[in-house]
Amino acid sequence: MAKRRKSWREKLERKQEPKLVDDPKGRGKMLVPTPMLVNRLVHKIPQGKLVTVAQIREKLAEDFKADLTCPLTTGIFLRIVAEAAEEDLKDGRRNVAPYWRVVKSDGSLNEKFPGGVEAQAKHLEREGYTIIPAKGKKPPQVKDFEKYLLKL
Repeated sequence: MAKRRKSWREKLERKQEPKLVDDPKGRGKMLVPTPMLVNRLVHKIPQGKLVTVAQIREKLAEDFKADLTCPLTTGIFLRIVAEAAEEDLKDGRRNVAPYWRVVKSDGSLNEKFPGGVEAQAKHLEREGYTIIPAKGKKPPQVKDFEKYLLKL
């Protein structure tokens, strides 16, 4: 019998504890967060504001008194948050994690979000942001993104 694939919501809500581990690169204590920790921070981003992935990692590290937050798991968990939010939107829920308000450190959009940069750009444009089109290999960016950054 084929095993049923877990929904993104199930992946998001999986029982899991954050862990503090020694950073393999020797930079100190590293937090391995949980999808729900990332989800809670994304839920706090109000309309009209943006945050970077780096800000999310810094805030989590600060909250857990760690030197840094694992970039790999944070990226994976941010994707889970985004996919679960899209599932929720399809189910008619309105209060979803506004993952589209999370940009890279240079203001560029995230190609790993559901629907890629095109879908993220549509969400942001609906909220009034101007998107600068991709140039070469560089993904699209939010124009003047610095002025919209939220202090987490």
